[in-house]
Amino acid sequence: MGNYVSTKAEIKNYICARTPLIIVDSSERERVERMLKEISSELNIGINYYTDSKQVCTFNGDIKQDVDNDPLGFIAAQFKKNRNSTFAVGDIKRIGEDNVYSREVLNILYLAKETNCTLILITADTVWSRLSQFGMLTTLEYPDMDERISQINAFINMFGGKYTIEWDKDDIRMAATLLRGFSEIQIDNILSTTLVSKRKLSKEHLFELTDQKSKLYSAVASIQMVNVNRALTVAGLDNLKAWLSEKKSVFFASDDALNARDLTTPKGILLAGVPGCGKSLSAKMVAKEWDLPLFRFDLGTIYDKWVGESEKKMKEALQFIDNVSPCVVWVDEIEKALSVSDSGNDTGKRVLGQFLFWLQESKSRVFLVATANDISLLPYELFRKGRFSEIFFVDLPNAAERKATIEQYSSKALHIDISDEEMRQLVDASEGFSYSDIEYVIKDIAQLALIKGQPVVTQELLLQQFNKLIPISKSNPDSVEKIREWGIERAVAASSKSGGIVK
Repeated sequence: MGNYVSTKAEIKNYICARTPLIIVDSSERERVERMLKEISSELNIGINYYTDSKQVCTFNGDIKQDVDNDPLGFIAAQFKKNRNSTFAVGDIKRIGEDNVYSREVLNILYLAKETNCTLILITADTVWSRLSQFGMLTTLEYPDMDERISQINAFINMFGGKYTIEWDKDDIRMAATLLRGFSEIQIDNILSTTLVSKRKLSKEHLFELTDQKSKLYSAVASIQMVNVNRALTVAGLDNLKAWLSEKKSVFFASDDALNARDLTTPKGILLAGVPGCGKSLSAKMVAKEWDLPLFRFDLGTIYDKWVGESEKKMKEALQFIDNVSPCVVWVDEIEKALSVSDSGNDTGKRVLGQFLFWLQESKSRVFLVATANDISLLPYELFRKGRFSEIFFVDLPNAAERKATIEQYSSKALHIDISDEEMRQLVDASEGFSYSDIEYVIKDIAQLALIKGQPVVTQELLLQQFNKLIPISKSNPDSVEKIREWGIERAVAASSKSGGIVK
């Protein structure tokens, strides 16, 4: 496995060593063709090359010949006449198993060994084991970070005079990071489409580069893309926001920088806390702050009554996530899907094992945001260091946070200003409320204002509605207290005394 430079060096060495067979594992035939042209020039040799459309041509030579879409006879004749020759095939087919075609290729390899020749096969498919035993396999990965940066710079140089392109060095690096996992052709297509549709490339267009990514792979029922309001702002959750700001630079660091310090990208966070206090919204906050697409992974839909289907669905889902990275993946109420009881649920244990292994070992740039209301239901294996980067606890809002929440919702939904004394009364009345409790009360009043008119909104009505609602801390006091005790002792507080409010 390698980038363009390392794969090219491998192929040159194999040709010089006169290896009978070189298998280039790649779906980017055009990049391999360019590589072979460079090699033929650098080694000063002619490399015959066949594709169905071009038939036979020669890199660093002038041979052009039509072989009626069957190059094998021509290759055999060339190897008999010309010792130490090299022939590459770009359209190779039916070589994954034992058949007439693959056996004919096998005969050519015996001839290549006798005449000191080399056959190069460019394919992304599997190769029959009898064939692969004759040679060496090298893999050309999709463009790496440096190659993507170079390609983006070349694109800007080509079109910068015709269109406005506002990307600076940091924007280009961010674009290269977001375009990880794309082929050269796909990168060109995405950049061209974005440029033509927007008539420019600016900072706000960076996120749109990955909008197309999920369309390139087969849909998975358990994963849905979530639209994120790019104008979303979050005040409060200060500790969580500071942590995310610090880890962002690590998540987007180059592979070389990470490898130099034996580091991996942050895996994600587990948010535990009281229901209605903003845990689920935090996933959208991460996607917005990091300019990444957000996918919701519904783990509950993985389970199937048929033997083996649950494991298959989990494998497909994890492959999809790896393909669309870099991204943020949100798993809501993870305890409901991953809690494995003592009743001997073998399927559940196998699915859990798959998920934990991926969480620990995946090299993709995926940031997982998992939320849990009842943390005690989660398997202890999930808390092993290296699976989640950090565990945060989201508590009920304190007085300052309740005040900010009331101000925000009353301004947006009720269009009123509340005096300091009136606000103090409402803050006291909302003691023990969650953020969603406060939102519910104010928007319930907003509905009355819509039906009966704005004058219905009074301080008396506000206090009446606040006092009438039974918050979650009173309707389920034992559960809330249990959650709070766990969070205070075993997790990092997500917010300081100053915040926790969504605007």
